[in-house]
Amino acid sequence: MRVTDMMDTVLSAIWQAQNNEQTAVEQLSSGKRVNRPSDDPAAAAADVLNEDQQSQVDQFLQSTNSLNSLFQTADSALNTTITALNQAVSLGTEGANGTLSASDLQSVTASVQGVLDTVMQAANTSYQGSYIFGGTATTTVPFSNTAGDVVYNGNGDLNQAYIADGRSIQTNLPGSQLFTEPGSDVMGSLQQLITALQSGDSTAISNATTSVSTALNYLSGQRVFYSNAMSQISDEQTTLNQESTDLKSQENTLVGADMAQAALAVTQAQTDDQAVLAAAAKVLPVTLLDYLK
Repeated sequence: MRVTDMMDTVLSAIWQAQNNEQTAVEQLSSGKRVNRPSDDPAAAAADVLNEDQQSQVDQFLQSTNSLNSLFQTADSALNTTITALNQAVSLGTEGANGTLSASDLQSVTASVQGVLDTVMQAANTSYQGSYIFGGTATTTVPFSNTAGDVVYNGNGDLNQAYIADGRSIQTNLPGSQLFTEPGSDVMGSLQQLITALQSGDSTAISNATTSVSTALNYLSGQRVFYSNAMSQISDEQTTLNQESTDLKSQENTLVGADMAQAALAVTQAQTDDQAVLAAAAKVLPVTLLDYLK
């Protein structure tokens, strides 16, 4: 064998040994056996699809987390309203007994006005800068009260959001349906009770209190929408989390490295590299070996 051929063979062996060591170290540090498409083209292509699916699942999980917080905020607002309406019913019952003085009636009236203010505040609840009871008019304050005249400024439209591929969910009930529904008008019944208390008419106060009670029962039924929505979100998140787990397992199968095997490969590659360099020392100039090291 000519000297140049021998040197080419030795240099090729050194390059191969060092390349094997570099690959083994890379797999050990990254935890992947496929770090570039050329490592395994088929696995790399399948992994790209897997990553796209994971990204989509992650987006749906973020969306459902946000929706769950939205539903919790809406449910809390309705809970506040229901508590306030219960207080109004108690106040109305007290005002209708016909034994209160004018001063006492005035105090009860002020308390019911406070209930209306609380309900107005709850009905104008926002989440992340958007009003949640205005229908699709999420940038407009849903309710305003001018001189005792409560006006709904939103619309009756519904919002939808995707929670999975091909699956969407209704995300709101419009404020008109919740707070000003004819026959179960939360705002109107409270204003009616205030007017009746101001008049001191026990019959009118009793009738207004009944209207508030009717509105209370109606709103309690409407609130079920949000509890059902939260339950649906919880079920979907369970499915999405399982899908995420399955995709990560699939990714590991496609491109993941056996860490114990990778560690052994690093040790073996380092041993092989040293062995090649030791053999090369017998045939290559020292200065060239120093350069290669």
